Formats: sequence, C-alpha cells, structure tokens
Amino acid sequence: MASQKSVVAVLKTEPRTVLDDYIRLAELAGMKDALSESAQTILKDNISWHFPFPSANTTPWQLEGSILALRASGFKDISCVQNKTVVINTFKGEDLNLYVPIFDTYEIPVLYNFKESDMTWIPFEPKAEMLALDHIYPSGIRVPDYFFGKNIVHLPTVKCHIYTTTTGAMKNAFGGLLNTYRHYTHSWIHETLVDLLAIQKEIHPGIFAFMDGTTAGNGPGPRTMTPVVKNTILASADQVAIDAVAAKLMGMNPLDIKYIRLAHERGLGCGDPREISIVGDDISNENWGFDVGASLHRLLGWLSWYGPTKILQKFIFRTPLVAIPILVSEVNHDYIHWPLKERGIYKEWRRNTEWGHLFSRYDEQGVMRESRETS
Repeated sequence: MASQKSVVAVLKTEPRTVLDDYIRLAELAGMKDALSESAQTILKDNISWHFPFPSANTTPWQLEGSILALRASGFKDISCVQNKTVVINTFKGEDLNLYVPIFDTYEIPVLYNFKESDMTWIPFEPKAEMLALDHIYPSGIRVPDYFFGKNIVHLPTVKCHIYTTTTGAMKNAFGGLLNTYRHYTHSWIHETLVDLLAIQKEIHPGIFAFMDGTTAGNGPGPRTMTPVVKNTILASADQVAIDAVAAKLMGMNPLDIKYIRLAHERGLGCGDPREISIVGDDISNENWGFDVGASLHRLLGWLSWYGPTKILQKFIFRTPLVAIPILVSEVNHDYIHWPLKERGIYKEWRRNTEWGHLFSRYDEQGVMRESRETS
C-alpha cells in the first residue's frame, strides 16, 4: 500500500481577505487532523530582527490568522513561547512587530523560554539517532519542560538565509528548542535542524506550520534582505515539505539544500516537490528567482563557521571573547544597516504597498477582527 503524500496548501491572498484565507489554508492543509485536540497548542512566532523589517518576521496578520484558524477548528487552549538571541531584543521585537495587542485581544499568554519562572531546561535523550547535537553538547541535550506534550504551530516567513540558503518551518524550531548557546551549532547547522525536527516529533503530539510570503525576503537573510511582494501564504503538517515548496517557489531545487535533503533521506518529511500534494492555488509555473547573494555578514559568517579560521571557534565563541562578534553583529545591523538602509526600505514598503498599509492599520487598531467572533 502506497504511503499518503504530504500535503502543502498554498493560497494567493490580499489584505482584504488574508484572515479568512488563513482559516481556509488551515482546512486545506488538514490542521485539525494534524494536531491533538486534547493538548495545549504553542504558537512559535519568528522574530529574526526586532525591527519591523518586511519579510524578516512573523506578520501580525499571520499571527492573528493562525489564532483564528486554531479557534475555528476547536483549539482554544493556546499560548505563545518566545526566545531570545544574543543580537535580538525579544520584547522590542514583539512590540515593534505589533504582536502585543493581538496577544491581549485574544488572551494568549506569552511565555519566555529564557525565564526560569516560565519553564525549565531539562535533560532529554532523543530516541532518534542524532547527526550533530550529541557531539555539540557532550554533557547532554536540554529542552524546555513546557514543550512536552503540547502541539507546536510554527509561524515562519518565506525568506533566504546566509547559512542555510532558505529558512522556514524547520529553522523556526532553532530558537525554541536550543538555549542561548545555540551559536555553537552553526558549523553543523543543517544537521542541527534535522536533529531538532526529530526531537520535535518525539515531544509534540502535533506539529504544524503557517508560512507567510505576502512579502518575501530575497538576498542575505534573515534580516538585511530585499522585500518582494508575493501575496502568497502556505501551510502544512510536514515541516520538510513546506520548506521544500517554499524553496521551489523561490527558484531553488529543494534537494540541493542540505537540511531539506537530509530530513527527506531520514524519513522526517518529504523534500521532493514531485512527491508532495500541493493543494489550493496553482503555483506550478512560479519561479521567483531568489538568491542569497553576497554580503559582508555572509563572508564573516563563512570565515567563522566554515572557513580556514574555523579552528578559532572554541577560543572565540566559548569564551568571554564571544562578546566581540556579538557586538560587531549588533552594531552592523542596528546602528549601520537599520538607520542607513533598512529603515528607509521599511518606510517605503509601509507607504507604497498594500501590505504596508495593512501593517499601518494594525498599528492603529491592534487587530483586524474582534476575538468575540471566534470565542
């Protein structure tokens, strides 16, 4: 008997219909069957940059649409878990990206995996064979105790990434399941993402992803990109398949991307678009022609994690000297790129695109639909 194909739902959308389209997207992708009705559901949004740069972060309509879709399918017990990185201010990010009014309106509790009062990092021994994490963390893998037994719904965007070519549902687990020392994994980032998906399948009764490509990110992501309006949203219970379809939309061969190929080969999902059932709108002729391209940050990252200076990793990244590359990254992104370039791109997007206008409406109104409609 042939195994059932993985399903990825793809819809073309517009600001006027986007919330309803997210509800329809969930139905097409089989969200209700993918998640456990008896379990609490964690929303894991994506803040790649605390500034509201289009395509870098979960959009407010993606967040609100996913909440509406979950409630429409009977999932009422919802929380959100945030993480921090060494270069991102989580609280600034959820404020500037307009998540807070949505959390308040829909009464979604927000927890932080870096707060001991919210959750504890406990030892975990995966049943699956690990490709990298057991070597990177020889003293033991730790994951947040709060994640066990709960559904997880990832909210990535369609964009490029300087280390992994593309980033999406699989990469979205990176912040939630690894602590602030996750930069140790960058030399083995593809293997790490595969390990994290295997771990997710062991601790979560259900996994699902909504991916927003209303404005997608081309170039050296996940922050300093060229935002391109694409009016596209995706959803799937197969984290490998949704990343593969997003990669194909961007004009790349998914199986040429190592983390997708490895996950496909290990049976964690389907990375071959020919074997994926794509439902919704026809995207067979789409090729966005995206490319990571060159950047100083990409060059420095290559030297740090893969190039000849890789031998200095332990000396720099596992000692107090790690503060130096962290400072360089922060200055480069927040004090050079944002004020001199990306802030202007953001303002132009907000002025001149329909999605920028919708973002402004969220800024003024907080939410686009009252929570009582789905309570």
